[in-house]
Amino acid sequence: MMLRTSCTLAAAATFVCVATTAAAASIATLRVRVDHFARGGEMPQRFAVCIPKPGVHMGFGRDINPAVSWSKGPSGTQSYSVLLEDTDSPAEHRDWMNQPGKTLDASIQRRVFFHWVLVDIPANVNSIPEGEVSRGLVAHGKPASYSAIGVSGVNNYTMAFSGKPAMAGTYYGYDGPCPPWNDEVVHHYHFIVYALSVRKLELPPGFDGPAAMQAMQGKILAEGQELGLYTTNPAKR
Repeated sequence: MMLRTSCTLAAAATFVCVATTAAAASIATLRVRVDHFARGGEMPQRFAVCIPKPGVHMGFGRDINPAVSWSKGPSGTQSYSVLLEDTDSPAEHRDWMNQPGKTLDASIQRRVFFHWVLVDIPANVNSIPEGEVSRGLVAHGKPASYSAIGVSGVNNYTMAFSGKPAMAGTYYGYDGPCPPWNDEVVHHYHFIVYALSVRKLELPPGFDGPAAMQAMQGKILAEGQELGLYTTNPAKR
């Protein structure tokens, strides 16, 4: 059995993505490695957008992408895609996030937050070095051309920063974890690699995670993932 993400178009013209477990009899498994933390271990702070900061709860981190590598895809592999999904992003009470006197407990509904969307990675590439696609948070977002590997999609910081004039913009590529400091749930970050039967997904400029997921349907030959954990809640560290 394999953890997979499915996205559906909900009311208000927004995509809702949920993690589901499904049999993948015809899909092979890739071995995925992310350097500097063990499977299910805590991600180092240098990979995060936000880090704990005494007195003010949180500050900005270095936002460096970790090194990711994967085993060679099966015969017929023409390209790879890499996605980073936080499956614990609050789907309700988002106005409580990072607010004194409020707590986001485990009972609230969660949704997928895409931190990294990268497609059309050539079939002869099986690794992305640390710092290759992100060497820091860029106010208003990194451009689509920032990564020399593959084609970058838009991550969900485009939505998260939309109401903040100092940060609002279109965020392409990798931007790391920034879970609320008042969230009682330690967030799970899934680095997922897909081996695909096509060289290009032919996605339009400005595509996002759900669009990439939809475009990959029926083209996935193999997939694999690595899991990291991260929290800025001092009581959970």
